[in-house]
Amino acid sequence: MSAQILDGTAFAAAVRAKVAEEVSARTAAGKQAPGLATVLVGENPASQAYVKSKQKACQQAGMLSFGYALPATASQQEVVDLVRSLNADPRVNGILVQLPLPAGLDEEGVLKEVSLEKDVDGFHPVNIGRLAQKGRDPLFVPCTPAGCMLLIQSVLPDLNGANAVVLGRSNIVGMPVALLLVRANATVTICHSRTKNLKDVCRSADVLVAAVGRTEMVRGDWVKPGAIVIDVGINRVMDASLPKGSRLVGDVAFDEAKEVAGWITPVPGGVGPMTIAMLMQNTLSAAKLTD
Repeated sequence: MSAQILDGTAFAAAVRAKVAEEVSARTAAGKQAPGLATVLVGENPASQAYVKSKQKACQQAGMLSFGYALPATASQQEVVDLVRSLNADPRVNGILVQLPLPAGLDEEGVLKEVSLEKDVDGFHPVNIGRLAQKGRDPLFVPCTPAGCMLLIQSVLPDLNGANAVVLGRSNIVGMPVALLLVRANATVTICHSRTKNLKDVCRSADVLVAAVGRTEMVRGDWVKPGAIVIDVGINRVMDASLPKGSRLVGDVAFDEAKEVAGWITPVPGGVGPMTIAMLMQNTLSAAKLTD
């Protein structure tokens, strides 16, 4: 029997609707609407599209949106100076520095300049450090991992003792989602390019999160029957049968995996929409810190 589809678009719509409702209540009470500032350095088309979608989401939620763009030739100091000016701007509750930054810029050097109270991306070294420490809580959790957890816990609220496998160890998704799973008392294995017997490790997972950026790497026989499969990958493949000549697929061979898994996210329409929804939620939370 085919897996049940975890519809990220529907989950994200519910999160965004709740955020919009709370924002409306705040402004009706005379409070300032939450404000999100985006910092885009360079002209990466994908980054431009992501920033535009985030700005649109702010408008739909009734939030303020401030967009700042710097050329790819901007110096480290110019980017840092912009971030510092946004830290001091009372209209701005959240600051999002769109990654990746152009070559030559120190990403961590920029991210650590973002005020901890405005780090709605959850990438400040202190927020990540708190996420990794027992008994400490970050102010904000990175948006994509937070979205993954919401999807997972919608079908398995109690992760105590569950065997979770995370494919990928990036700072943006792999490591934070592994830390969140540990916090939920799952037993977590993090896989990477040097992992031995990768197929067998994946097949042992009650929860499998794929975030490696390799087209349809996870095959159907890598999946434990009944497992929850979260596909974070977004890969473009050529498809002459479509008007655009290409289509998006994940890191999981969806057609194979859905015949084995219990629940699975599609690509597109799975984790992707959750990222912006959780960003809106984080920005609202940041505004509440100033109440």
